[in-house]
Amino acid sequence: MFVLGIDPGLTRTGYGLVDKTADGPRLRAVGVIRTETGDPIAQRLLELHRDLTEIIEEHCPDAMAIEQVFTNKNLRTSIAVGRASGVALLAAAAAGLPVHEYTPTQVKSAVAGFGQADKRQVQRMVAQRLGLVEAPKPADAADALAVALCHLQAFRLAARMPG
Repeated sequence: MFVLGIDPGLTRTGYGLVDKTADGPRLRAVGVIRTETGDPIAQRLLELHRDLTEIIEEHCPDAMAIEQVFTNKNLRTSIAVGRASGVALLAAAAAGLPVHEYTPTQVKSAVAGFGQADKRQVQRMVAQRLGLVEAPKPADAADALAVALCHLQAFRLAARMPG
């Protein structure tokens, strides 16, 4: 299983590609897609779509895992994240990739063992599970890897379940 994890955002969308190997999860690529805040929203969404499409075409993952949009106190931020998430879902659908969505609590629980873990705890566990000296920066990149690791764990557990 080779999964593309996405932490959606309009200004920064984190992505991480993780491969399941016999020796455990292996990092294949990680990064952040950035868009300029002064550009028109439509242009920024188009740029995000192009970049995600390019990543999918270059790496050919088996699936996409994405953090579900949640409504926080800042409605503007929630709308921007929702737009970026929609673009990521579109890029996956256009490529024929199955998409799996996980809540922030599910991701934290899967990676750090505690659904209320803070960002530093999750980042430390991402680094540990991938055999890295430190978690990738910025946090959006590490968060995308956490989503990918969450999916690999969920996929492994589902494979063990009968029928």
